Amino acid sequence: MTRRLTWLGLAAAVLAGGAPAAPPEPAALRQAQLARWLRDDCGACHGMTLQGGLGSPLTAQALAGKPRDGLAATVLLGRPGTAMPPWQPFMTQEEAQWLIDRLQAGTPPAVPPAFSDGNWYD
Repeated sequence: MTRRLTWLGLAAAVLAGGAPAAPPEPAALRQAQLARWLRDDCGACHGMTLQGGLGSPLTAQALAGKPRDGLAATVLLGRPGTAMPPWQPFMTQEEAQWLIDRLQAGTPPAVPPAFSDGNWYD
């Protein structure tokens, strides 16, 4: 259902003559949590510098020309039969798109120093 809604939204935007709108910025604490997941969880497969590993690179060059909504669907739904898990239980479509936008721009969010010790939730 999510994949269908994503493509329907993209198709509606194209037919309306515009690109999909940028997702709203998550709150600062949520940005820190998303950045930490990107570094620790995504980095475990995609490489700590996002240059690739078990998973493909997540660099701006590697993601250039790929549709944001398609990449967000991969993040949210995973890739069955691969090591790519679905993140939909943990983040919204808007949050996934926010991460994708930063990755495609070559500016992945950094984990703030105060949140890198594992106690960001305290």
